[in-house]
Amino acid sequence: MGDRLKQIREKSKLRRQILAQQLGASGGESIGDLLTSKDEQEVKKLKLSKEKNTISDDQVQGSKEANLPGIPAGPTKVLISEEKKERKHNIQPGDQDPEKTKEDSEEEEVEEVVYKDSSHFLKGTQSANPHNDYCQHFVDTGQRPHNFIRDVGLADRFEEYPKLRELIRLKDEIIAERATPPMYLDCDLHLFDLDELECKFDVVYIDPPLEEYQRRASGTTFNWKPWTWDEIMKLEVEKVAAQRSFLFLWCGSHEGLNEGRKCLRKWGFRRCEDICWIKTNKTNPGNTKYLEPDAIFQHTKEHCLMGIKGTVRRSTDGDFIHANVDIDLVITEEPPLGSTEKPTEIFHIMEHFCLGRRRLHLFGSDDTLRPGWLSVGPSLTSSNFSADLYNSYFSSGPEDLLVGCTQEIETLRPKSPTGKHKGDGGGRGGGNAPNRGGPGPRARGGVRGGMMRGVGFQGSGGRGFVSFSVR
Repeated sequence: MGDRLKQIREKSKLRRQILAQQLGASGGESIGDLLTSKDEQEVKKLKLSKEKNTISDDQVQGSKEANLPGIPAGPTKVLISEEKKERKHNIQPGDQDPEKTKEDSEEEEVEEVVYKDSSHFLKGTQSANPHNDYCQHFVDTGQRPHNFIRDVGLADRFEEYPKLRELIRLKDEIIAERATPPMYLDCDLHLFDLDELECKFDVVYIDPPLEEYQRRASGTTFNWKPWTWDEIMKLEVEKVAAQRSFLFLWCGSHEGLNEGRKCLRKWGFRRCEDICWIKTNKTNPGNTKYLEPDAIFQHTKEHCLMGIKGTVRRSTDGDFIHANVDIDLVITEEPPLGSTEKPTEIFHIMEHFCLGRRRLHLFGSDDTLRPGWLSVGPSLTSSNFSADLYNSYFSSGPEDLLVGCTQEIETLRPKSPTGKHKGDGGGRGGGNAPNRGGPGPRARGGVRGGMMRGVGFQGSGGRGFVSFSVR
C-alpha cells in the first residue's frame, strides 16, 4: 500500500510540473496563483493599474501571463517613466537627446497596440491570431462570419475559371434567345383552379409568403397575408406538372423543412436536392436578436427544396437537363425584415439546369416578372395571360419545348460520371440480372435485380428500377 501511494504522489507531482510549464508558472506550487476566480483576477487588475508606473516591463509581462494562462500575450505595451516623458517633451525638434540610451531607442521603436472587441485574445483558446475568430466577431459586432466570404456575386465568381465563365455566358445567351415574353396573371390562389392555365410545365417555382417571415419582424405592419403550410399543401400543383418536371419550393428555415417535404410527396415529387441561401447582414449587422421559438442556433440561412417527377437520367437526358453547372449555395444580402424577396440567382440555377421552356412561378410579383416565365399570384397588379397565346409558343413541334444546346456548350459543360457497368443494361445495381428481373448479383448496398432508391429509370436488366440522383 505504501509503494502504491508513493507512485501516485510521484505521478501527481510530475503532472503539476508539466502543467506549470504549460501555464508559465515558476513551479508546481504556484499553479494555484494562476487559477484564481474572476473576482480575484479583477482585484489583481485594479492593483496592477494603480502601480503600473512603478512596475517593470518584466513584471507587466508576468501579470499578463497570470491573467491569461497559456495564451500568448500579444504586443508588448511599453511603460515610460515620467522622467523620460518630461525629458522627451523638453527636447526641441531636430535636436538629439544626449542622455538617450540604446534601450530608450528600442522602446521608442515598439508600437503600443490596443486590441478592441474581437481583437482580444480569448481566454481558454490557443489562437495565435484572434482576428480570424469570426464567431467571436459576430458576438461582438453582429457581423455574420459569411459577410467576409469574397467574390460571391455572379459577376466576380468565375474570374479565375474562364471556361466556366464562358459556359455561363453561352447558356445565358441561348436561354434569353429562346425565352418566351413574360406573362402574368393576377389571381387569388386560394380560389384559382390551376387547370385553367391549360398547360403542363417543366419547372414549377413556388415562393409562398410564409408565417415565418412575419414572425421575424413582429410588430411590423404587412400588406400581405401569410399562408399556412396546410393552405400551401392544398395547391393542386400535380395538375400542372409535366410527366417529367422539377419543382423548387422555398420553405424557410424552421418548420418548413419538414412541411415542405410533405408537400412534395403530396404533389407527386421526390426531393432530390436542397438549395441553401446564406444571408449576409453587412448593411444591418445589429439584426441578431430574433430567434425561432424552439431554435438552438441563430438562423442565418433559408432553404429551397428541389423535387423531381418522372424519369430523368442525368448522364443521358442532356436534352432536358444540364447537371453540375451551378452549385446548391447562394450567398446574398438579407432583405428587410418581413420581406419575401428571394435572390435572383435562383432563376439562374433553374434555367441553367432544366432546359424545358415551360416555366411557372406561383406567388410571383411585379418585381419577379421574367422572360420565359408565367407568373401567377395575388401580388401582381395586372394580367396579360392568354392560354391560347402561351401554348402557341410550343405548338410547332417537340423541339419548341426545349431550349436546345450548342456544340460549344456541350464541350464546356461538366459531364456526370457514368456507372461502372456502363452498357450492361443494369446501371449500378444488378446489371447482369435476367430479362425478367431475376436475382442478379448483389450491387453495392446489397440490392437485387437493379432496385435502388432515388431518381429512377427503367433498365433493360428486368423489372428492377435503377436510379441516379440528379445533381
